[in-house]
Amino acid sequence: MPAERRTLLRDLSHGHAAVSYLELFLDLVYVFAITQMSHFLIEHLSPLGALQALILFLAVWWAWIYTTWATNWLDPERGPVRFIIGGVMIGSLLMSSSLPYAFEQGGIVFALAYSGIQVLRTAFTAWAMRRDDKVNSHNLARATVYFLLAGALWIAGALDPQPLPRMALWVIALGIEFSGPASGFWVPWVGRAKTGDWQISGAHMAERCALFIIIALGEGIIVTGSQFAKVEPDRAILLALFTAFTGSFALWWVYFDLGARIGAENIEHHADPGKIARDAFTYWHIPIVAGIVVLAVVDEQTLAHPLATAHLDFVLTLLGGSLLFLGGTMVFKRISNGNPWFPSSHVYGLWGTGGVALWGWLAHPSHLALANIQTLVFVGVAVWEWRSFHGGWIDTIERYGGPAGRLLKRRADHIRDSRLAKQEKD
Repeated sequence: MPAERRTLLRDLSHGHAAVSYLELFLDLVYVFAITQMSHFLIEHLSPLGALQALILFLAVWWAWIYTTWATNWLDPERGPVRFIIGGVMIGSLLMSSSLPYAFEQGGIVFALAYSGIQVLRTAFTAWAMRRDDKVNSHNLARATVYFLLAGALWIAGALDPQPLPRMALWVIALGIEFSGPASGFWVPWVGRAKTGDWQISGAHMAERCALFIIIALGEGIIVTGSQFAKVEPDRAILLALFTAFTGSFALWWVYFDLGARIGAENIEHHADPGKIARDAFTYWHIPIVAGIVVLAVVDEQTLAHPLATAHLDFVLTLLGGSLLFLGGTMVFKRISNGNPWFPSSHVYGLWGTGGVALWGWLAHPSHLALANIQTLVFVGVAVWEWRSFHGGWIDTIERYGGPAGRLLKRRADHIRDSRLAKQEKD
């Protein structure tokens, strides 16, 4: 009887691929990376600093999410896989350590560490799949070409001592890398990949991204607690602490109550899980995580100066973080849940956020007052969505609203049926 050939890939024949302890260990490095990102943004709170923080954040996310794709296929119980993930951890630690100085003397360390992670891990995964999954092996070989081209730009940018040319080269590098999944890693005369080829464990992808959301929310808790420990508690400080925690809890509720659970169920049973993983989890988690990180900066500023006047920089920071989070979760839920429309709670939450920002710009309230009102918007979105799916506002109005309630219920049913019919037709 021939000996069974050993493979470095997971056995996905039984469906769900469990998240391994090694992956959780890897996440600890990215806890440090998110902490570094928050501190960088706090110390460089300007338009230029925000753009630099965005470039660094996109690189950190791209390194983590591609490793998540790799561990969806690779078996962390195999020795070679463990060593390559260990190498990713060392590279990620170097990358994270150099984040505060990436646009100064630490640029070359950042560029070499980041490019090394992307090229070596992707090439290893292509090699590991060469016998068991030749189609995806070829796809990842094309992805390696993208990372090699971008890597040259990362290193060239790091060697330029001027921050603006460095930023320009790094933006081009990110453009090359981010175009990869959207284009199917198209290479001239070779072709492109199809999302249907990316057979993955959807539940594993959803769980890994949900864990990264926890990392980002945890960073907000750390920032809040650290800042609270530095100040002398008084009524305003205590209220600011309560506001920051309530806001974080509301963000958790908005993402996890329905979006994460239904999204995980949908991707696991979808006919094309690779497309959902690319669109909903790889791309549209970017604004969600970025929004949480930016709102952690708002919490830090609110705790540091709760009664200070909210000037334009504070208003824009609050507005940007809120729009990123609500807009990102809104599109994520639409794609991952298979709905033809955006969640109404999020749409009106975005309008409410705009109103809060306009009030902050015109009235110049305190940090604490503005943060309180925006926290109420997040709470309102969470309660609206929870009530809609755990009982329903329309059903309640029909029950207690008499003839007007019954008319509203019939109208809502007609709109829903029309949307579903349009979706089936499309």
